[in-house]
Amino acid sequence: MQKQDRSEILGTMRMTRLVPKVSIPIMFSMLIQALYNVVDSIFVSRFDPNGLTAVSLAAPFQMLMIALSTGMGTGINSLLSRRLGERNPGEARRAGWNGALVETLGSVLFLLFGLLLAGPVMRTVVSDNLASADRILAMGKDYLSIVTVFSLGLFLAIFFERLLQATGNSVLSMVTQLCGALTNIVLDPILIFGYLGCPRMGVSGAAAATVIGQFVSAIVGFAINQKKNPELRLNRKDFAVSPGDLRDIVSVGLPSTVMASIGSVMNIGMNGILSGFEQSNAALNVMSVYFKLQSFIFMPVFGLSNGIIAIIAYNFGARIRQRIYDCIRVALTWACVIMLAGTLIFMIFPGQLMAVFESEAEAEITAQMTSIGVVAMRIISSSFLLAAVGIILSTVFQAVGKGVYSMVMSICRQLVILLPAAWLIARLTGNVYAVWWCFPAAELAALFICLYYYRRCNQKLISVL
Repeated sequence: MQKQDRSEILGTMRMTRLVPKVSIPIMFSMLIQALYNVVDSIFVSRFDPNGLTAVSLAAPFQMLMIALSTGMGTGINSLLSRRLGERNPGEARRAGWNGALVETLGSVLFLLFGLLLAGPVMRTVVSDNLASADRILAMGKDYLSIVTVFSLGLFLAIFFERLLQATGNSVLSMVTQLCGALTNIVLDPILIFGYLGCPRMGVSGAAAATVIGQFVSAIVGFAINQKKNPELRLNRKDFAVSPGDLRDIVSVGLPSTVMASIGSVMNIGMNGILSGFEQSNAALNVMSVYFKLQSFIFMPVFGLSNGIIAIIAYNFGARIRQRIYDCIRVALTWACVIMLAGTLIFMIFPGQLMAVFESEAEAEITAQMTSIGVVAMRIISSSFLLAAVGIILSTVFQAVGKGVYSMVMSICRQLVILLPAAWLIARLTGNVYAVWWCFPAAELAALFICLYYYRRCNQKLISVL
């Protein structure tokens, strides 16, 4: 009865209450997730700016790992929710075991990547133009090897989060992420700088702290699921490999993985473009710092979008047109307020934000980082409000079964428009300060595509309800 009551509020509760009720726990969860890389980068930058460059170049490949784990997690969540909705808890628990198998196989894939390809991959992205290229290569290889070889913690942490979310336990899911993030924050300075009798590990220490935090999150998630989530409690008697379940998980998870991976491809491309400038070390660090800082603005909006999918999908199925429009309006208001706050922060305090990542060890690189970063943050943040509209409307596409529209938008924004624009600006101006205009250009173009698709969805699917 509890699940029925929970679903019924999607069609009855006042939208100004419903949207925050559903979305705020997810928003906090995504903010916690953003802490991992930010904390790593703050401490690494204070240890050695070259270490920050190494982590920046390794980050896109780390993002691919996160994309696979969360993408398959989406497939797991979808299958579990359907089985629970069918009032078939036994089949749901079997699906859970098959989800665990998928996530474990994903970690094995990245284990092999870390053992065999971490070094060759880093050699392809560390440009000879970089100062201290050999040192950056060594640190990047060490960091990437550790986070991929020991990726099982990440994949299992995502798996147990999805088990909890599938039964509506978003607060408990947030607790598992918080435990991992706090572990990472505490261990970062200890392992990087060698406090409390630990060896001074530098960038490798940052990777170790991240991995340990992920395993802590997985262990806490397992314990909470077994004690507080009886519908999906794992029991060996429910284990059975099901080709149908595996197929269902992958068929939903693969497109989600592709969409999440687009950002990694864009990052690799931007790193290659920025490596061609004289101030390449500083420019790469700015790129890394920007994406870590903007995650604190974008993650709440992504959490909001994840929350409204259920609301829009429920009312679309129930053919309640006005509640769909009300949800879109409320979500757009929330998203624009969040993005406006982010825009003001990035416009007014860019120097203070960059100062968090400054190091006394390399004064020249630090000065260049601040100079480039102030300009970059002000230019890019000018497009935050455009991004807010695009994110919310693309969520509407997913909720009404037109997820391909969202994928086309992502591809156009990050690959078809942004990267060519960055390359062209770099070639025409030779000015690293001008390259950042590719971000507003991409957001503006993507918004036009988004509005076109929304008009089609509204005319053919929503307005006719």
